[in-house]
Amino acid sequence: MNALPSLYMDNVVRSYKYSPLTFLPLTLFEQFQRVANLYFLLMVVLQCVPAISSIPWYITIIPLLVVLSVRGLKDLISDMARRRSDSAINSRPCDVLISQSFSAAQWKDLCVGDVLRIHKDQVIPADLLLLCSSEPHSLCYVETADIDGETNLKYRQALDATNNELTTHPSEEMLATFDGVVLCEEPNNHLYTFKGQLHWRGECFLLDNEHILLRGTVLRNTEFAYGLAIYAGADTKILRNCGKLRVKRTQTEEVLNKVVIGIVLSVLLAALLLAIGSGVFASQVMSQMEALSALVVNGNSVYTGFLVYWSYIILLSPAMPIALYISLVPSTIQYCGNTLVFVFMMCYCLCVSVCVCVCVCVCVCVCVCVCVCVCRFEVIHTVHSKFIGWDVEMYWQQADKPAQARNTFLNEELGQVGYLLSDKTGTLTQNRLLFRQCCIAGEIYEILVYQASSPDEEALVGAARELGWVFLFRTRDFIVISELGVKRQYQLLALIDFTSKRRRMSVLVREPEGGLKLYCKGADIVILERLQKDCPHQERTETALEACLRTLCVAVRSVPEASWEQWSKTLAQSAAMATCDCEAVLEKLYDQMERELQLLGVTAIEDRLQDGVPETIALLQQAGLKVWVLTGDKKETAVNIGYSCKLLDPDTRLLEWQELRQILQSPDPGVSFFKARQTELWAVDKEMAGAKTAMVLTGPELAEFDQRPEWGASFMSLAEQCQSVLCCRVTPGQKADIVTLVRKHTNSVTLSIGDGANDVNMIKTAHVGVGLTGVEGGQAVQNADFSLSQFRFLQRLLLVHGRWSYRRISLFLRYFLFKTCSFALVHIWFGFFNGFSAQSLYETWFIALYTVFYTAFPIMCVAFFQQDVSAEGSLKWPELYKSGQKQEFSSPLVLSASLLYAVYSSLVLFFIPCGVFYNSAFDYQTMAVTVSMAATFTATIEITLLTRSWTKFNIISVCLSVVSFFVCTRITHNSRLFQKSPSDYYFLGVSDQAFINPVVWLTALLTAWTAVLPSVTTNALNVVLTVHDKHKVHSTSCQPVELKFNFRRGTSLRRSSYAVSQGAGPGRLITSGTGIHSTVLAADDKRKDNLKAEER
Repeated sequence: MNALPSLYMDNVVRSYKYSPLTFLPLTLFEQFQRVANLYFLLMVVLQCVPAISSIPWYITIIPLLVVLSVRGLKDLISDMARRRSDSAINSRPCDVLISQSFSAAQWKDLCVGDVLRIHKDQVIPADLLLLCSSEPHSLCYVETADIDGETNLKYRQALDATNNELTTHPSEEMLATFDGVVLCEEPNNHLYTFKGQLHWRGECFLLDNEHILLRGTVLRNTEFAYGLAIYAGADTKILRNCGKLRVKRTQTEEVLNKVVIGIVLSVLLAALLLAIGSGVFASQVMSQMEALSALVVNGNSVYTGFLVYWSYIILLSPAMPIALYISLVPSTIQYCGNTLVFVFMMCYCLCVSVCVCVCVCVCVCVCVCVCVCVCRFEVIHTVHSKFIGWDVEMYWQQADKPAQARNTFLNEELGQVGYLLSDKTGTLTQNRLLFRQCCIAGEIYEILVYQASSPDEEALVGAARELGWVFLFRTRDFIVISELGVKRQYQLLALIDFTSKRRRMSVLVREPEGGLKLYCKGADIVILERLQKDCPHQERTETALEACLRTLCVAVRSVPEASWEQWSKTLAQSAAMATCDCEAVLEKLYDQMERELQLLGVTAIEDRLQDGVPETIALLQQAGLKVWVLTGDKKETAVNIGYSCKLLDPDTRLLEWQELRQILQSPDPGVSFFKARQTELWAVDKEMAGAKTAMVLTGPELAEFDQRPEWGASFMSLAEQCQSVLCCRVTPGQKADIVTLVRKHTNSVTLSIGDGANDVNMIKTAHVGVGLTGVEGGQAVQNADFSLSQFRFLQRLLLVHGRWSYRRISLFLRYFLFKTCSFALVHIWFGFFNGFSAQSLYETWFIALYTVFYTAFPIMCVAFFQQDVSAEGSLKWPELYKSGQKQEFSSPLVLSASLLYAVYSSLVLFFIPCGVFYNSAFDYQTMAVTVSMAATFTATIEITLLTRSWTKFNIISVCLSVVSFFVCTRITHNSRLFQKSPSDYYFLGVSDQAFINPVVWLTALLTAWTAVLPSVTTNALNVVLTVHDKHKVHSTSCQPVELKFNFRRGTSLRRSSYAVSQGAGPGRLITSGTGIHSTVLAADDKRKDNLKAEER
């Protein structure tokens, strides 16, 4: 069959965005789609117009260029990393049939219609139709861990027609003559289904998922296999499940955006009112006075007001935190890029300090300072990311892997997570199974040590081998086993596969003696209800089922020959049915065969959890997180995992789809759900019944939400009242859909965590994605925002680093808004005294240096080192984390309060000095220096009040900021600079007189103290009112629920045994966390002793 490159997708993966020719235009186009960049560009244009320019043009042009350059550099580094990753994948080798022989090629060269030869342990490069293999009957085995997270091998088998024809005389020439035509469904993301037809030699053969080898799977236990490419590149099922790259924005950014819009509108309104005042003043006053009439532009007061409007927009622009707003735009730059940008920014900071101190090239110094203003927020995020990587408590020595922040703009999101959506295999578990015991004919055999990264079946087969029953091999129709050294062959007649609904699996075989036996294994509840009456050893076996392990019951039934013949005919007829009742008819047939069973015994398997998983989940639930598990595994396994990792309590009521569907269909789902909770038989405390309910859903059940989207809001409303939600048999695409559902119907921050390629889509979809470096490859980590080595490290990532980062950044934002707005709004009040002329109250150099130098370093140190409680305290009192979920420190109300505080301070900063110097001998420039001094003192006192963790860096930065104001002011008022550039250094010698005048000092200190009076009062009241309750977050505890656990085995509410158990040896205690605190945590020693006694 010839390749068809022109009709179908090629096999090249392209995740990069830029080429050498398109980089510059595309990055500029993307950058100027941001309103903030357009605003900066507008400011540059306005400042280049002499008639309206109130501050120099370089105050704005340098930040704009630096922002565009830094953003472009970061995007380029990130895109180059994606290009390298794509190149590595596209260059993988493979064997393609070309001209009757196989030739070496690369993945990118493959086309639909190519015949490929896949070798053992080779990754399959495209979705293939299996033609034949080296195994008997063209069986082959594939590992799907990179697709669905399951490490067990799945078998695939070629059609009888292709197997018989292509393996009778296997040669490259025979494969080259293959001229079949495949008709199949359109490319889709359905991993577990496939419908198609093969037309070959005049016959039509039906194709299903059993005949398909998916891209990303690995060929195992098979020397080679031959396949026909039917989907390539972006059409393959795994890439259809990967989802698109999403730009993630933090909730703090969204809140700040609203505040910035409010500030911009307020500034525009204030500029308009001031411009109107200017026009009125020019018309009524200036035009009537000969000395001032010349200042009216062209004698037109309206035109004068128009120009003043733009001048005030420029003058008040420092009140708009646009530099901060730009820096908040998130990025997906990788870890190496973060390091480069961090070094780049720190070099700029060092350059600023050196230039200011030695006063060399003052203009360059100012430009660099402005650059630091733009990049400062990125420095904070980058430093927070470094702290995560440097935390030795999140370093896993066994794999030599530290934690890693791959996206530097989501740190504060870690402190606001409301929903944790976790994968199961390899994320909660170790992918290691231990066969613990079995019970045969009432006798228990224990501690058969067999460890492997494998599924239940391999563990059971391995245990059987140790007992003398050795599985040798299997063909299409036979299974060969060595039973205590005797080789026996069983004919395989029928295989009734496992489904999440059936919860059992059966095989019908013909024994060497000719008899027919049906062997059935499954969940104990399902098997026990299908046993014949008075089954021997049943009571003893049920006692063995009490073990907290993953248990499977095994039963057998002798089948009469006549019954088999009749049943097989009916089965063949039912399987050929094309109606929608086919599945129901088949299920009825299966149920008829799986009756009157005789119990053989029960097996118990332990799948170890990772260290610290139950403790981590319990701690996160105390912190207010809703923990959901999304897995491609069976429902029974997922539920048992939930019990073993303490996600579900023994008294948790499981709400499954049929009952949930009835609730969603009711007129008022909330009322129906409440009534269902009231019927809960496990809990006496009815108020706690909701917290003891968990939803359990499967992928096919969740698919119904696609047809009923109106159920989404009701479902989430019910899920919020549940203890947890378990979603089983879900595809990678469905995992992402669930995350989208949570994001759509809640305001909470979502965090997805997984370790395999099947988790990539949900990791990209969530607000925050965490990848675990497990055994399933590195695709999850490559697409994640943060990477960890163990699930237990999540508690420290969220409760310590996330919480600290949220509080630090929230504090930084509030302080930034306060100091910039209080400093800039002074010009509004000054306008009433200068005829609304848009004259600046401050010296130009003070405007340039205030935000980026005089007040920058103290808040940076607070944003780096602030700790309200230590790391140990954050883990000891997880309830403290809830403040981030409620946005207590970054809500619009809190930020608006900071702005009102800034308005009050700006009034004080202007009117107290104005009142002191009114009708006095002091001139305008002396008043400007006084107001500048008061503004610097105010910002310094405010940051001193906000600092809770004092380090040597905080002390040095505060002292440096105050000293630098006096040093730089004296420098910019120097006569030598005035002689070189009179227009830029026009405050000649003002500071020489002002700094030695006691009136100036007293006025500045009085003004600063009055300006921070609200903050001082608030802190004092907070200390007085909370002194008795400070840090007593565990003062009360919930009353325990009284349980009535009197159900008999076999009832519908009884859960199955645990699927996994916690491995021996808890994780290391987390005891680090340093910082010099300004206050000692208030604690009641007696209360502590009582709590410790209760714990013991």
